[in-house]
Amino acid sequence: MSPSPTFSLTPGKRVLFLTKDPALIRRQLAGQLDLRMDDVKVEDLLDDINTDAMTPAWVCFDHDPEEIARNAYAGLIVGGERLFPVDALKKGDFEVIVSGYRKGTGSSRETAVQAEKWSGIRLAVAASFAPIHARNNINQGVLMGDHAMLRRLQQGEKIPIAEFTQGKDAITRLLIEHGGLFKFSAKLARGEIRVPPPETTRRPMTMAEKVIASHALGAGAARSVFVQPGDALLVRVDAGYSHEFTTAQVHDFLTEEFGAQYKIANPTRFAVFEDHLIYADGVAAMAPHAAKIETLRQLQREFQRHTGVLDYSAKDGISPGICHQVAREKFIRPGEIINATDSHTCMGGASNALAYGCGATEYAGLVHSGFTFVRVPESIRFELHGKLPAGTTAKDLILWILWKFAREQKTLDRVIEFGGPGLSSLSMDERATLTNMATECSAFSGIAECDEKTVGWIAARQPGTDPAKLRATAVAPDPDARYDGGVHLVDLAAIRPMVAHPGEPDRGIPSDPTNGAFVADLSPVPIQIAYGGSCTAGKDDDIDFYAAVCRDAEAAGRKVAAGVEFFLQFGSVDVEEQAKRKGWLDLFRRVGVKVIHPGCGACIGCGPGVSTGPGQVTVSAINRNFKGRSGPGKLYLASPLTVAASAFEGRITAWLPGMFAKTPVGAK
Repeated sequence: MSPSPTFSLTPGKRVLFLTKDPALIRRQLAGQLDLRMDDVKVEDLLDDINTDAMTPAWVCFDHDPEEIARNAYAGLIVGGERLFPVDALKKGDFEVIVSGYRKGTGSSRETAVQAEKWSGIRLAVAASFAPIHARNNINQGVLMGDHAMLRRLQQGEKIPIAEFTQGKDAITRLLIEHGGLFKFSAKLARGEIRVPPPETTRRPMTMAEKVIASHALGAGAARSVFVQPGDALLVRVDAGYSHEFTTAQVHDFLTEEFGAQYKIANPTRFAVFEDHLIYADGVAAMAPHAAKIETLRQLQREFQRHTGVLDYSAKDGISPGICHQVAREKFIRPGEIINATDSHTCMGGASNALAYGCGATEYAGLVHSGFTFVRVPESIRFELHGKLPAGTTAKDLILWILWKFAREQKTLDRVIEFGGPGLSSLSMDERATLTNMATECSAFSGIAECDEKTVGWIAARQPGTDPAKLRATAVAPDPDARYDGGVHLVDLAAIRPMVAHPGEPDRGIPSDPTNGAFVADLSPVPIQIAYGGSCTAGKDDDIDFYAAVCRDAEAAGRKVAAGVEFFLQFGSVDVEEQAKRKGWLDLFRRVGVKVIHPGCGACIGCGPGVSTGPGQVTVSAINRNFKGRSGPGKLYLASPLTVAASAFEGRITAWLPGMFAKTPVGAK
């Protein structure tokens, strides 16, 4: 009998501690300091290291992992300079990297893991990991451990691999033991390993659990399989998509694993989008990368021609729209499992689907086979009651949830379920705002209950769709379903306009309901940029919100404040056409708004609305405001109404209907 495999530190290799003191990091990178876990407290380590910091957008233009590794942690900026110079991680001869809580929050980009792996990292140590980032580590064969394990390793212990799999489900254990997804999949295909079926007996289930159970491979009639949190199984994937940021790697991985003539399982339900980098060429910071961006576009087109997937490429330089918005318009349906190479895939949950992001490796595997592995997540339910007050939107509600629940990790790696009688008061676009930003809560996904609004909205946008079939595949939670994160009653009438501090989407600040101002440490905050757009805030309803404020301002003789640029970008061509029919385009131009065709743009630092200097202040309706993501300035998150009102006031303020008529032009 062969001995059980173990992990130990390699003599001569080093451990890098990502401390809150940048001077200590610099000394470690320079080879001047080697720390031990006994020297460091967990609270001394960086929390919430996001994937934008690990590999900023421009790093992802190099789809070759070895090139990506050269710029590992390029987004960690201190004093205006990179904390990690080029090749710093690789040249430091590190094999373990250590941080605090919630490692890998933010975008689903697998490049964050690749940058570490291809720099020599074999073990990532943290107090907790964001869910998509954790899956990417597992798929890439990078071990994850805790600080107690590291202390033992530095004392010379050899730790059995079984300890790294402890508490994991059966499939995750196999993935870790066999060194990652592709090695696991190859052995599974050859029959060398077997995936045990779930053994859970009949029980009440949440919406997410019902979707997973109905998609289990080998399952019979719907609901014949029952699952519970922690179960692991292989499930059918109904549809998915990638975009020009990620498709090149997917194509490369499939070619390497399955040969140049590879095929995918169901091309009619998968798609590619040209949306993320459509305006990158016009951003000064991105201009040096124009050739690499064009290479990514060409490789995506090659993938599309090779596979025959749905093609949402730009036509005459105009994108059909942001993938998450177009996908919900065109092909996402209730009760489906949707996977895509982007963390905001969860926006599809507004259509009662279980939609979530994954890395390029995982996507390549599932698009080839038609199925994927899933570990049944826990759920947390928000039971909505009442109706949001005038001047308040779903963006304010999700910023409130971030502030009250995500900051305490109550949503971490759970599916956020939205339901209750108050849900019916929210439009489909407003529900999409909630599910879209579930990933900002470090949740696994977000899903909303299905009702006649859901059915009608989808049927109106997807020709030939049978409403009866939509109702038949929809899922609703069982009355006595278990929610490990609890059931939380939310009085919508009590929600106020919110903003979130720069760099911290979960650090919310409510407004003063009497005058629209925010609490003392924020008021007044002059702005230079107001940005309305992105998948979160470029939908039909969002455009109507901007228009309501613009009409109010125009009636009072107001225009966008001097010294402020107000950008408005549509989520899709359908949204732009709707705005045109309503007369909003003319309205926006009359009051000084700069209108932009569909695309991701400023949200990822790749379009108009990006700050250009650290002194600039932006108020933005995007979903994520990590430091440096949308330029070097400070960026506050807010609702479309707050963004528009702030653009006319020249400072951050919530919108009160009729506010401009009460305020003389130019008054503060």
